[in-house]
Amino acid sequence: MSVEYDERQIDLGRRILAAGPICDECLGRRYAKVGRGLSNAERGRAIRERVGEAEASGGCWVCDGLFNRADEWAERAVRRADGIEFETYLFGVELSPRVEEMEALLEDRFPSDDAESAKHAFNRVVGKAFEARLGRPATVAFVGADLSYVIDVRANGLRLHVASLYVYGRYRKLVRGIPQTRWPCRRCRGRGCTTCGFTGKQYPESVEEWIAAPLLDTAHADGAHLHGAGREDIDARMLGNGRPFVLELLAPRRRTLDLAALTRSVNTHAEGRVEVSPLRFVERGAVAHLKETRSAKRYRAAVAFDAPVSGDELSAALGALCGEIEQRTPRRVSHRRADRVRRRRLIAASGRMDGPRSAVVEVEGDGGLYIKELISGDEGRTNPSLAGCLEVGAAVTELDVLEVRSGLPEERTDAVDTGQGVP
Repeated sequence: MSVEYDERQIDLGRRILAAGPICDECLGRRYAKVGRGLSNAERGRAIRERVGEAEASGGCWVCDGLFNRADEWAERAVRRADGIEFETYLFGVELSPRVEEMEALLEDRFPSDDAESAKHAFNRVVGKAFEARLGRPATVAFVGADLSYVIDVRANGLRLHVASLYVYGRYRKLVRGIPQTRWPCRRCRGRGCTTCGFTGKQYPESVEEWIAAPLLDTAHADGAHLHGAGREDIDARMLGNGRPFVLELLAPRRRTLDLAALTRSVNTHAEGRVEVSPLRFVERGAVAHLKETRSAKRYRAAVAFDAPVSGDELSAALGALCGEIEQRTPRRVSHRRADRVRRRRLIAASGRMDGPRSAVVEVEGDGGLYIKELISGDEGRTNPSLAGCLEVGAAVTELDVLEVRSGLPEERTDAVDTGQGVP
């Protein structure tokens, strides 16, 4: 295709060419919005012909030969992508200080409303060369690309980021003593020592590791992070239909995963400890949704009292407990949480005596409500508390989470069928 240039545009080309040797790409970039179906290099050659200037030679005072290396960068990018499954990509470039300075000078001395920046043009040129060398379809994506490259011209370096995969589900933790995520050893902070048996872990297993293992192996990922909608205590079980989570798989080399088969694999691999609902892919934004949504949770607690309590006394105390609860950061987590007072709501509470000094209590409250401290009072840091209402010391001996009402808006919330029932 060809394009007609007016006298103003031709005069601009004449002045640019008079400033020094310039490549067709950089010349054509001043006319990037003029005409359709042409590359910038073709636009540059057309202007050069209209002005009567000879073919470009002697390098380029603007880009210093940057565009001449586009094929080289594309070839390097193809080699870096070897063995990685992807459908979309994106290129970015960090220009050298000299090219940045010359680009600013070009813009200042030869302004044009039709111009395109060197970065934008170079990324597109490299992208086209990259697609041509791949030998298979790939599409540029400006948001959420599977592969993202950054070309560092000054350092002659090429950085590659492989986008994470995000898998959503709900997990049930059927045994006590397992943390939600991997805990580094307190003594060596994950480096490995005699205390942790050189595993680097405070606890030998976690929900995160049980769920992640089959997916890591299948996706050939570098690692995984479990993002939960809150977390239960290590000594608490997570029952009911489970806690919502997103498992982030880091730098996966495979992106096409059979999640139905992987769901079965997780449940077989972690049988009796952890199980998950059917897994499905989600976007990165699902992590923020889980973290930012605070929703009601329901618990069952076995409670021990320091003195005998009657059923009527228990019922009256639980009724008085419903409403706003003020909790100062519990002592047991004060080493890792800011010391402040939080206000949460206890929505409902019921219970039955299981002996003169023991009871089973079920409570429903806002997310972030500390249940153990709701029962014990935490030496006055939680008000009101069950112990305070009864004027009898009380402590949770066992805790189960029965329901977590957060999750993605469109999810099914029916419980996982294990064939075993709820413990």
